[in-house]
Amino acid sequence: MIVEMNVPSPGESISEVEIATWLVADGDYVEKDQEICEIDSDKATLTLAAEESGAISIKVEEGETVSIGDVVCTIDTSAEGTASVSAPKADAPAAAVSAPASPTETSYAKGAPSPAARKMMAEQGVELTEGSGKGGRITKEDVVKAKTAMGMGPGPRGSERKKMSVLRRKVAERLVSVKNETAMLTTFNEVDMKPIMDLRKLYKEDFKEKFGVGLGFMSFFTKAITRALILFPDVNAMIDGKEVVYYDYADISIAVSSPKGLMVPVVRNAELLDFAGVESEIKRLAIKARDGKISMDDMLGGTFTITNGGVFGSMLSTPIINPPQSAILGMHNIVERAMVVDGEIVIRPIMYVALSYDHRIIDGRESVGFLCAVKEALENPAEFLLGGEDKVKENLGL
Repeated sequence: MIVEMNVPSPGESISEVEIATWLVADGDYVEKDQEICEIDSDKATLTLAAEESGAISIKVEEGETVSIGDVVCTIDTSAEGTASVSAPKADAPAAAVSAPASPTETSYAKGAPSPAARKMMAEQGVELTEGSGKGGRITKEDVVKAKTAMGMGPGPRGSERKKMSVLRRKVAERLVSVKNETAMLTTFNEVDMKPIMDLRKLYKEDFKEKFGVGLGFMSFFTKAITRALILFPDVNAMIDGKEVVYYDYADISIAVSSPKGLMVPVVRNAELLDFAGVESEIKRLAIKARDGKISMDDMLGGTFTITNGGVFGSMLSTPIINPPQSAILGMHNIVERAMVVDGEIVIRPIMYVALSYDHRIIDGRESVGFLCAVKEALENPAEFLLGGEDKVKENLGL
């Protein structure tokens, strides 16, 4: 029996996706529920699993855009064999490479081209015996590099064209639309991080032992922001047509890196979480993003965004608003600087912070006041975030 595999719907409002990577080759034998393909939408990367066991026939090449419901491959359930290797799950060991559908066929894993690479090799007269893909598979990039090498002079003069993923194209479109459709401004301030660093030094070991997560800077920033959003509700509002929508909760979007680029999952009702709750949720979402398992539900919504360029060494930047939100806070690296404190020059660990905001809804008073409230809480976390010096340990849950 021939089973058709259709593109599933990754969520509302999405009508097409891109075939990012085939994890198996045309003709391979696949087991039921084996991951066979990665699909990029404008929100996230999804994995397509085989509906039945059998020999696979690939109908759509990598990089092609298809509509929801289109047939991307078929599976011949009458074939017999053992599954070839595909991308292993993060929590499972990689499967061994074994015989494919028929005794005369060999595994694709080493030296066999992907469908797109096979076509390019035929068109451009390139011959390759090994590649850089999973299990030694030959990829499109390998063919491009080989073709470039064939025409090289005495030094490197190669170039490469690579189609942007659906996710990257959508991000690009959104960033341009923000610049064109909002009155975006950025205000800056600096934060003396010594009080937070002193608190972390005192309690981080006990915190990690009790909760299994570190007491990081993100929980302090998240709690400082949720406090400031209560004081300045316009920063937590959004424009919808001719109306302004105000929220009585704080869903904080946290920008995290992933193999597919920047993802922005949401910490729901961050104003209700304690420090351990914030750190645990951020860790959970970051791991999902890193492992390529982040879902659209994880990223939908959000009333305010935090982005931390400091982890990459950024000293100062002007972050771009995450639409339809009205503001975003940028964190940066911490550098020891000379500061004047009580009339004396001292060395303090300083972080520059930046608040980009939509001036159509947030005035200068609110933006500056919000950022000053964040600074105030971060420079005196015991008083403003932890209930006072005598309740710090209690409110950290220790």
